[in-house]
Amino acid sequence: MKHSGDIPLHSEIVRKAIHLLSLSIPLGYIFVPQQIALTILIPLMIAFVAVDVLMHVSPPVRQLFLRCFGFLLRPHELETRHLFLNGASYVMISACLCILLFPKVIAVTAFAILILADIASALVGKTVGQRQFLDKSAEGSVAFLLTSWIVVAVLGSFFQAPWSYFIAGCCGGIAGTVAEAGSIRLHMDDNLSIPLSIGTVMWALGWVAEQWWNTPFLHLLS
Repeated sequence: MKHSGDIPLHSEIVRKAIHLLSLSIPLGYIFVPQQIALTILIPLMIAFVAVDVLMHVSPPVRQLFLRCFGFLLRPHELETRHLFLNGASYVMISACLCILLFPKVIAVTAFAILILADIASALVGKTVGQRQFLDKSAEGSVAFLLTSWIVVAVLGSFFQAPWSYFIAGCCGGIAGTVAEAGSIRLHMDDNLSIPLSIGTVMWALGWVAEQWWNTPFLHLLS
């Protein structure tokens, strides 16, 4: 199944391999306080965005950037009439927002799902995707959902989380699947829409768990 944002499979594999390195963010955040995480990530985010903006406004920087990374960029990221940040910039913005907005256990879960489930969705959709679901392939969306549930199962076991975490995480995975599949019509980069949708659903259900079910998980890693 083809989309306007498609790049060749080999480029997608390299792009997702780089994307996988971002898994160090949620894994590292498990072991450090919020302030230290933001002290590291905010300057990195500023640097990523600054280079991205310069790529659009400075011909020498653009030429160098395209020579090194041009084969990894999607068509809209090469746009010159409008400023569209690339996926790496949105990953850094998303990481900072998740850490700022959500309790640690939710930020770690949402961002780990973003990295691993998005990779699974892209590779499955590129290789075997046939049927359409919103803006993506149904096969890729199934891969995203199943991977998100695996992430929740692994993290929940590691955190020794209560059952409410697993329910919230699985519901968050469904929300993330819809956000990823509908990212084009939402006009929002899925590196933002996926973790924010997962985090919002998990936070809402976490509040319900605290108020009604007496099985809180929001402070697991605090």
